[in-house]
Amino acid sequence: MADNNPLNNFLKTLTLRGKEFSYYDVAALGEKYNRLPYSIRILLESALRNCDNFSIKEQDVQKILNWESNHTVEGGIEVPFKPARVILQDFTGVPALVDFAAMRDAVKNLGGDPEKINPICPVDLVIDHSIQVDFARSEDALQKNQNLEFERNMERFLFLKWGAKAFDNMLIVPPGSGIVHQVNLEYLARVVFTGKNTPVLYPDTVVGTDSHTTMINGLGVLGWGVGGIEAEAVMLGQTISMLLPQVVGYKLHGSLGQYVTSTDLVLTITKNLRQLGVVGKFVEFFGPGVTALSIADRATISNMCPEYGATVGFFPVDKTSLTYLRQTNRSEEQVELIEAYLKATNQLRDYSDDKQEPVFSQIVSLDLSTVVSSVSGPKRPNDRVSVSEMKDDFLTCLTSKVGFKGFGIPEDKLSLRAKFMFDGKQYSIGHGSVVIAAITSCTNTSNPSVMLGAGLLAKKAVEAGLTVQPYVKTSLSPGSGVVTYYLTESGVIPPLEQLGFNIVGYGCMTCIGNSGGLDENIVNAIESNDLVCCGVLSGNRNFEGRIHPNTRANYLASPLLVIAYAIAGRVDIDFETEPLAKRADGSVVFLRDIWPTRAEIHEVERTYVIPAMFKEVYSRIETGSGMWQTLDAPAGKLYPWSNESTYIKEPPFFAGMTRELPRIQALVGAKVLLFLGDSVTTDHISPAGSIGRTSPAARFLALRGLTPREFNSYGSRRGNDAIMARGTFANIRLVNKFMSKPGPKTIYLPTNEEMDVFDCAQRYINQQTPLIIIAGKDYGSGSSRDWAAKGPFLLGVKAVIAESFERIHRSNLVGMGLIPLQFLDGENADTLGLTGKETYDINLPADLKPGQHIQITTNVGLSFDVVLRFDTEVDLLFYRNGGILNYMVRKMLG
Repeated sequence: MADNNPLNNFLKTLTLRGKEFSYYDVAALGEKYNRLPYSIRILLESALRNCDNFSIKEQDVQKILNWESNHTVEGGIEVPFKPARVILQDFTGVPALVDFAAMRDAVKNLGGDPEKINPICPVDLVIDHSIQVDFARSEDALQKNQNLEFERNMERFLFLKWGAKAFDNMLIVPPGSGIVHQVNLEYLARVVFTGKNTPVLYPDTVVGTDSHTTMINGLGVLGWGVGGIEAEAVMLGQTISMLLPQVVGYKLHGSLGQYVTSTDLVLTITKNLRQLGVVGKFVEFFGPGVTALSIADRATISNMCPEYGATVGFFPVDKTSLTYLRQTNRSEEQVELIEAYLKATNQLRDYSDDKQEPVFSQIVSLDLSTVVSSVSGPKRPNDRVSVSEMKDDFLTCLTSKVGFKGFGIPEDKLSLRAKFMFDGKQYSIGHGSVVIAAITSCTNTSNPSVMLGAGLLAKKAVEAGLTVQPYVKTSLSPGSGVVTYYLTESGVIPPLEQLGFNIVGYGCMTCIGNSGGLDENIVNAIESNDLVCCGVLSGNRNFEGRIHPNTRANYLASPLLVIAYAIAGRVDIDFETEPLAKRADGSVVFLRDIWPTRAEIHEVERTYVIPAMFKEVYSRIETGSGMWQTLDAPAGKLYPWSNESTYIKEPPFFAGMTRELPRIQALVGAKVLLFLGDSVTTDHISPAGSIGRTSPAARFLALRGLTPREFNSYGSRRGNDAIMARGTFANIRLVNKFMSKPGPKTIYLPTNEEMDVFDCAQRYINQQTPLIIIAGKDYGSGSSRDWAAKGPFLLGVKAVIAESFERIHRSNLVGMGLIPLQFLDGENADTLGLTGKETYDINLPADLKPGQHIQITTNVGLSFDVVLRFDTEVDLLFYRNGGILNYMVRKMLG
């Protein structure tokens, strides 16, 4: 709340249990307010409460209040937003903390007070992305994986524990506690905040450095993913500058069939909304069908928001939300306060009341009864395939030309089988064979219905005598200890383990690429025969090269279907007409014979998912394991950097920085480092998985005496810029038009030499040649990785020219002082006749304006205009400072 708020006349008082609370009565703004989508009401309340006529002005409040007339304005209307809190996971949280530590040093070096660099906004950091599936299918897999996690990540964990002590207003949730999104949903979310120093009530809102922060919208908490760079500014008390969003109303009606899961529903919605086009928009769900969805169902839908492209997929708080808060052990007083505040401000939703329906930019609808069992793949989460069509679809993908739905396998190679030895026995695999089957924590383990459904299916499968081939790497990584609790109490852990789905850890694991190694004989069989083998996972992303280098096809599926495909051992199966397995006596078992109904699942859920579980698990969540408790972290407000560390290194972002602003200069004589196509993801730009043994990063580590076993992953080394720069564009599936085949290579244009991207960039840097990247549509889609912007910055990239940008990644580029440039509508590199081998001059006038056209000229006589994708004045402010971090340092210096 701003102390000098000119709109304090909207302050009202609410009394509950003899206590008085203040709140800003947004409902007093009148009929315009009551017509607003519920998500926009939250933006409006934040602007009203934080108005200081400096960072948030009275006219900003009016802009949001007038959303109905403003949301369709061409070019958009810029508004500020101040979130209530920030949430981080360790892959993105470590570099944020490294930047904070480096900013303290920079402020000190420039004569300021380093302790001013401190989170102003509350921050929670959950360590959940560093554990890998090194061990699986054994009772001790969990302990062994956790031991290896600490062995590999000791330096990172010491650094994080130092940060928890050195910085105020920051909570670190230790490793082994669960995945960030589920901990957020079950424990961290307030729904309604009470002010720290004064009893002022306001909606809980959050931004996070993981794109799936959106999962929290299932509980009615408005939140989305931002780049780590932007999150750091919010941590330091800055507002987010955003364009007033359009809001798509998504009406749900009808009810799901007896054999359909919430995963099937979300894959249907994802394909639907991706086809509709909702990038940069809010999606708000409403209609009578919502009342039939649990909070876990809604959270599953909200989690996949980045995959359908919207900023948020929002479910306003209703009675079901309040019931969930009680179930997850929030106090009765807290729940009563939430309900009273939301009623007072007209923010409590009744989905059955048509009179409550607000105005939307557009309305689409879905009859839940039309949803069928589905998977998505083989390379994108929005490519939904009904299970009944899966066999034909996969066979079509095999022979189709290489692309999102094709592998280009010749007809004469389709029936190829490769034999290999595993554990003393011979097996064979072919195209479509499942080699990884993972119930992962990303999307589904927050949802008891699909987890218990998987357990019941496993129980019936075991009773029917079914097994999973021992070479299939099966794993179960719960999103929190609560999942383990109710799976154990309901008696489904033993059958899950009999099928190989032992608990392997509490973290992101397979979905982020921490799937661990496959048996060497399997890898040889796959590689020597060019097989398209498969991973099936209950996660949210399946981009090329993400899950494992040797699973070229990866399918997202419900936990139940993960088990089904693991038993089948292949994805080219028609479950309707083909049995899962044949018994020794010749009888067969079909999937329908062991599939539990929704009624069966809900009965078990009602019995075993109880508040006491949440109370017990979360009472000790901040304590951590014995290994965490014995970590002896450094003391002091300034971090003692070590030149020997390969995990934590002082970044060079502030090298040579002065108090004065740098001068804007045109880019002259720029060369193209990479010439890329459509849908280049942040996985392509900055992979999080394993470090290739012949890569520049591997050579760097080997020179420091590390063996391949000690390399760890790129994600775990995000605190070391030397490794992350070398890992930029290191994805083995990167398609660079300069090259004849995929891989992390490019051409040094002056001599036409082929080399690793990092080595090529270094040669250009040594010659002081500015670099650019040319790309197609949706550049930077995928996870919100700040290193996908920091890495190119360290490679000397000054600008990216693309047909379109993913929202978060564009923001990250701006935050690092890089220039996002967009081809004019209808134009791209091909239509303009660009080869990428030209030399480019980019004219940057001193009086840059958001969205203006910039002229680019080349040495071969081609010239064309592009749109400057600095969308707001704040973007320009960051660019003039050389990036958001430099701006914040200068701001703290006064």
